[in-house]
Amino acid sequence: MAAHPRAAEVARQARGVLLGGVPMNWMARWPGPFPIVAAETSGARVTDIDGHTYVDFCLGDTGAMTGHAPAPTVAALTAQLPRGCTTMLPSPDAPVVGAELRRRFGLGHWQLASSATDANRFALRLARQATGRRLVVVFDWCYHGTVDETLVTRGPDGRARPRDGHLGEPVDPALTTRVVPFNDPDALAAALAPGDVACVLAEPVMTNIGIIHPEPGFHDALRDLTRRSGTLLVIDETHTICAGPGGYTRAHGLEPDLLTIGKPIAGGFPTAAYGCVDAVAEATEKLATGDEGDVSGIGGTLAGNPLACAAIRATLAEVLTDEAFTRMIDLGARWEAGVQQVIDERSLPWSVTRLGARAEYWFLPRRPRHGAEAAAGVDHALDAFMHLYALNRGILLTPFHNMALMCPATTEADIDRHTEVFAAAVDELTG
Repeated sequence: MAAHPRAAEVARQARGVLLGGVPMNWMARWPGPFPIVAAETSGARVTDIDGHTYVDFCLGDTGAMTGHAPAPTVAALTAQLPRGCTTMLPSPDAPVVGAELRRRFGLGHWQLASSATDANRFALRLARQATGRRLVVVFDWCYHGTVDETLVTRGPDGRARPRDGHLGEPVDPALTTRVVPFNDPDALAAALAPGDVACVLAEPVMTNIGIIHPEPGFHDALRDLTRRSGTLLVIDETHTICAGPGGYTRAHGLEPDLLTIGKPIAGGFPTAAYGCVDAVAEATEKLATGDEGDVSGIGGTLAGNPLACAAIRATLAEVLTDEAFTRMIDLGARWEAGVQQVIDERSLPWSVTRLGARAEYWFLPRRPRHGAEAAAGVDHALDAFMHLYALNRGILLTPFHNMALMCPATTEADIDRHTEVFAAAVDELTG
């Protein structure tokens, strides 16, 4: 508090006019009595209005996985801005963006949205229309944006119930959703057995309750069970694009029927995309784009605007390249190794895991295999200590997790600084 007087004053002013004192409620989740206030960002750095500069491992919770203000994206936005922000008309960049998304992820037909939440919401609608079924299946403790069907957890009776903190849920989620544990093919088979599920919506690796990897054979079982039950498979790559240029889908040869992605594809500019295979397109295209497309429940006036298309084209072509991913993933391995060394040397009952350019540590002796195990290992007080300790020493971690993400501008020195601060925090806890 003493080091951030200007941020404290901004917080005081904001409490009178902004709900929770912040323009978006998640911003209240940073450690301490108020969030720092960003004045300038560049690459892997954030400078606040009190003059402190931080190594940023949060990177907008993946939205800035490119690093802040990547030059090609900024140039594309700067060039397009004087020509217009939104027209509800396609721009020349649009088909180029569609072709690149097809090349990276393998699905043939694409649409743009304004957020990953919208992309997931629209994918669920397409799946319901294509199958004539109403129910969806998600994995326990998932997060796919603020989609009502997915803000659920699995109750003691196995039925979907609203996730704690779900504000104003519209209906009993058991009417729309079945919830199964990740890495449990038997539970998934039981959920799909009645033949009334339109789709399974899944991150290929869970990331929003921490990084939970699929066990060997799980994705094969997921794809086989969905196909045999006539259920579509929707893969959400919004976070798992950290696995490579085509996300976990391309890196591991997955074959989804629909795919959604948001946050990082436009270098921090808010947009998203969702794609589908030929069969889904054939079943839905006329209704989604025909005479009544504007009331179909998918789309949005600002989706696919010229700024978004320009930003996506530049970001995918010049920032999130194969070479950038190779370097980012190497840095992720260095971060993981540094944390693991501290854990081993101090015999901590903690663990660390990684997915490509993303890594995180747990207050658990072994990595969880599903969301309920991960949730049971959360220690909010310890989280707050570790995050605030790091923040006061120039390190920003994702506030909802003990997670770090590498961007093209991250350096080995940044990684080593985190390892040093992490070790110091542990020594103060255990000394």
